[in-house]
Amino acid sequence: MKLLSTWDHGLPANDAALAILRAGGGAMDAVVEGATLTERSNGQRSVGLGGLPDRDGIVTLDAAVMGDDARAGSVACVRGVEHPVRLARMVMDRSPHVMLVGEGAQRFAREHGIEVRERPLDDEQTSKWKAWLKQGLYAPVINVENHDTISLIALDDRGSMAVASTTSGLAFKMHGRVGDSPVVGSGLFVDREVGGAVATGLGEAVLRTAGAAAIVEMMRAGRSPQEACEALITRMIERVPGAESYQVGVLAMDYQGRCGAFSVQQGFTYALADGSRNTLHTAGAALQIDGDIERAKRVKGEG
Repeated sequence: MKLLSTWDHGLPANDAALAILRAGGGAMDAVVEGATLTERSNGQRSVGLGGLPDRDGIVTLDAAVMGDDARAGSVACVRGVEHPVRLARMVMDRSPHVMLVGEGAQRFAREHGIEVRERPLDDEQTSKWKAWLKQGLYAPVINVENHDTISLIALDDRGSMAVASTTSGLAFKMHGRVGDSPVVGSGLFVDREVGGAVATGLGEAVLRTAGAAAIVEMMRAGRSPQEACEALITRMIERVPGAESYQVGVLAMDYQGRCGAFSVQQGFTYALADGSRNTLHTAGAALQIDGDIERAKRVKGEG
């Protein structure tokens, strides 16, 4: 068994997922449980109902899951659902669709016994939103608070792989904005002949390069997970302007358990777990932390 999860909060997410695997659960059960833990953890401001709101003061959530049998489910721009990753799995298991959004997703949740109840912003959410309103500038900060979307890859002892992702999206985004996390092929992807990949960071950059699917296809063509992660980030910097001011991190795993991790800027952390250890690592990066593309220095990635 093996697990990869994004950011520092990947450590407790991996622990929750490992407990499922050790109890005989499958890869899909594991990634959903790991993501669920992060959604309900206090202090997370980029995942779950505790996430920072959009510019209208509304918290909207995105989530997705995918298994290596090509089945997938996702929800986007959902309000009032405590665990959108569980709702995404329900879309996969109980509907003929892959993605449901907004009110339609919330109606589906109610019809299948999931409570939908919006809660008022807490003091910290309100304070940060009101502070943002004073200037109203949209300028994401790289690696702020050293966490972002939680995305996971699990390989179980039966040789099955699954991926999951959940997020409250960019703070103070336009209402209705959806990033890469719930989009199969961008924020996450897995193929039983190759392996899986997930992404975190500025969703627009990942969407424009079909990040996760591109990594998997590079692996299919013969690149290692690490080589594929580095190649995708290099392509992203070339194709998506403004790399000096955005962060994207990617993770990949193949069925031999080989792992890859890389990012645009320095500072992307990830958790790697096997049957006995769960450890935090810092990925290699394409650019120096100052984002100066002309002086960009490649550093060796871990994985």
